[in-house]
Amino acid sequence: MNTKQLHYAIELANTLNFSKVSEKLNISQPALSKLIMNLENSLGVKLFDRTSTPMKLTAAGEHFIREAKELLYKENQLMRTMASFGSGEKGRLSIGASQFRSLYLLPKIIKELKSRYPGVAVYINDTNSEEIRKQTADGLLDFSIVNLPVDDLLFEYTPIEPDVLALAVPNEMLKQINKTHADNFAEIDFKECANIPFIVTEQGKEMRTLFDKLCSSEEIHPQITMEVVGLSTALSMAKEGIGATLLPLQFAQAEALDNEKLTLLTLKNDNFHRQPVIITRKGGHISEYAQYAIDLIKHNFKR
Repeated sequence: MNTKQLHYAIELANTLNFSKVSEKLNISQPALSKLIMNLENSLGVKLFDRTSTPMKLTAAGEHFIREAKELLYKENQLMRTMASFGSGEKGRLSIGASQFRSLYLLPKIIKELKSRYPGVAVYINDTNSEEIRKQTADGLLDFSIVNLPVDDLLFEYTPIEPDVLALAVPNEMLKQINKTHADNFAEIDFKECANIPFIVTEQGKEMRTLFDKLCSSEEIHPQITMEVVGLSTALSMAKEGIGATLLPLQFAQAEALDNEKLTLLTLKNDNFHRQPVIITRKGGHISEYAQYAIDLIKHNFKR
């Protein structure tokens, strides 16, 4: 049994589809099938029940995959630990963060980090929150920034500056909220926005959940003119006058403060905040340069 076999078995357990795994890992299906069969023969048990449709893990397979993930995690941590015994002049720092935090929060941090550790290569994963949490738990990311709640059995976490909401309104729509002009960050009662069109993120996204709660608390039935996946897209559409959009204030400040087509408004009595935290896997090794980056974030973005 070797690391490659563990990796292939885990990938197959994730999809339960030989075709998808062979395509993803660039291996022929017969070769993949033989590799898994050889692994099962060496263990003396069947890991996958191929007689069912779709294929499923056996009881032995479920136990094996769980332990295999832990073995690969420990191997990864061992390699990271050995690398950190060096001077810190070389290495790799892997960070997980949403796209908007990668835009407004990380650039300053990475610049300071690189001035101290110029030889450290930085990798930023700005995929969805669920995948970021999974990769942090698997030891693939040194640390990540996600929103509460988190599994405190898996992660150590430190709160940082909470997200405050702001409304990015196309200037041409200001009259629809009884304003001919408004300075950036002027306060507005969200009830005044009942008749303007909104651009929102899709169902299931954290910002959409906050938007829906805000509308419910104010008894507003919003006019949703467009639904998008990411905040950057929502802001781009707002800049073109398609509708207003609800954003974290920090992101709006970084991306839209100087835009002449938009006005940023804050909400009166806004009780709907998101609490971001820095997470690391419990018991995981933290390199010198990862800890330095974490300390920079904690210092610059205090709760």
